[in-house]
Amino acid sequence: MEYVWLVVGFVLLIKGADFFVDGSSSLARLLRVPSVIIGLTIVAMGTSAPEASVSMSAALSGSNEIALSNVIGSNIFNGLVVVGVCAFMCAFSTNKDILKRDLPLNILITFLLCIMLVNGTLSRLEGILLLIGMAAYLISMVVSALKNRQGEENGRVLSLPKSLLYIAGGLIAVIAGGNLVVDNACIIAESFGVSQNFIGLTIIAIGTSLPELVTSIVATRKGDSGLALGNAIGSNIFNILFILGISAAITPLAVLPESVIDCILLLFSAILLYIFARSKKSMCRWEGAVCILLYIAYTGYLLVR
Repeated sequence: MEYVWLVVGFVLLIKGADFFVDGSSSLARLLRVPSVIIGLTIVAMGTSAPEASVSMSAALSGSNEIALSNVIGSNIFNGLVVVGVCAFMCAFSTNKDILKRDLPLNILITFLLCIMLVNGTLSRLEGILLLIGMAAYLISMVVSALKNRQGEENGRVLSLPKSLLYIAGGLIAVIAGGNLVVDNACIIAESFGVSQNFIGLTIIAIGTSLPELVTSIVATRKGDSGLALGNAIGSNIFNILFILGISAAITPLAVLPESVIDCILLLFSAILLYIFARSKKSMCRWEGAVCILLYIAYTGYLLVR
């Protein structure tokens, strides 16, 4: 039955993402704001719901290592695989706002997280500071949206209630599908004798990032690369500032030495992504392939470790 539920989970992910992207793109047109703004906010926060659920539940139950490793693992996956797969499928131009604001911000907050983790704990005060950073980021997004109002765009535009229904229904299906995939993949992996530590760093991190992956792939196939890239980068920013912020605010998080190493690798991947996105103001297929291969190498490193 685990295999059946695994397939059901993937179906919910794919169809849910389809509705979610249609609803989000339509909302962007109704509000006359660039789809990248919707991708960086509504879509990013929505697809990060599984990470939020896992990390906050882990923090409340005292499983601090899971709360931290889930976010770091998910962010590495988002930067290397989500963006990498989208670029490999279809080369895309980099949105100038993401290039000037969000990609450098992603590097900055990842660097600050590395500094925070060095002393072996993510304190409650540091968690509150991350939450303040999240509030400032959201305010800047609202200001940017108001400044960049657009004229009517061509494309499918649903009514406001229908757009919101598509977003809510699609998000519910995406999260439910992600949970089914994670839960049943863990059961299947355990039956093959894979360790809990490896499962946490890979299957759970990848599973909670499946909404970002599927949503970005669907957006790329529909020609909305702004939504795809904005979703991945916005999710990474949201994961650090909000999810780790609120998890640490609930209870200080103990940091393993391995987590510091993983955070440094996350910083490296964020810098690499910025270099790729900045070169020729686009991401091409070979750069996407490099990102995917680096993630495979990282998974191999985790297996050996």
